[in-house]
Amino acid sequence: MSLHPSWRESLAGSDHKRSSFEDRRKRERRQKDRRSGADRRIEDRGRPEGDRRAPGDRRRGERRSGIDRRDESAWSPVAIERADSAPLNEAALVAAAAAALRHARARFSGFKVGAALETSTGEIVTGCNVENATYGLTMCAERVALFKALSEGQDVFTRVVVVADTEDPTPPCGSCRQLLWEYCGDIEVILANVSQVRRRMRLSELLPLPFDARLLD
Repeated sequence: MSLHPSWRESLAGSDHKRSSFEDRRKRERRQKDRRSGADRRIEDRGRPEGDRRAPGDRRRGERRSGIDRRDESAWSPVAIERADSAPLNEAALVAAAAAALRHARARFSGFKVGAALETSTGEIVTGCNVENATYGLTMCAERVALFKALSEGQDVFTRVVVVADTEDPTPPCGSCRQLLWEYCGDIEVILANVSQVRRRMRLSELLPLPFDARLLD
């Protein structure tokens, strides 16, 4: 026995009314349970009263203005403390970087680079560029040398040499400059090719306005 269409419509209408009635009851219950804005802070559910600061004390500490945070003095070069041991001969440092260049993994670009970091105790830590098929994971020679030195416990550096088989000097890329500044400070940067030194400069010349941890204080 089939129902007359009017019965179906009546049943559907009753379901809709029931649903609307239930929704209205839920809204009324929620509205009843909600505290007014004035009542929300009556019950203190935060830290104990003795541990809470008064609103007037929360901003009482000295705060620097935006101008003070970006004072040009924040970018003054970092002083390097040299050990008592005599610095290495520059030629030995350049030779170490040139030797590292021969181990470079540059199958995609063919551009080989070697780097040598001199520590404050006169040790040499070398690195070469290591390329990757994704290119983005390629690591420059300077960063390889730096990461190797840091992993071996070295943390004070005096010079870095970068050697490439080019006529013009090959300076560190932006990422290398940032990391060298972060961990080495304003060290001397020596740029050379496989036959001679082409240029000497300070890292602050390559990165005159760096972003570093001092700006996070």
